[in-house]
Amino acid sequence: MPKIVFIEHNGEEHVVEGNVGRSVMQAAVDNFVPGIVGDCGGNCACGTCHGFVDERWLASLPAVQSNEQSLLEGLLETQGNSRLTCQIEVTADLDGLIVRLPKSQF
Repeated sequence: MPKIVFIEHNGEEHVVEGNVGRSVMQAAVDNFVPGIVGDCGGNCACGTCHGFVDERWLASLPAVQSNEQSLLEGLLETQGNSRLTCQIEVTADLDGLIVRLPKSQF
């Protein structure tokens, strides 16, 4: 299973295994990673799974779709590498993916 590295705002790292075909958000929730809430269960409806994808990985991800972009525009602390982790499907090619987490999802 591909490993995903989540880095909390305070620098604490959590390396978890993700199941291919499921979302990066689900990998975080399944492994109790602090900072990923996933209130909507991965339906791209709440924005509480926001993360900053390491710049080296952006080209490996599918493009942001309009529903994800709309939610990102409503968040307080976004950057050019902001993504909703519920919209990133775990693939074997994402082994080692690094996602930094914002100070708060609210």
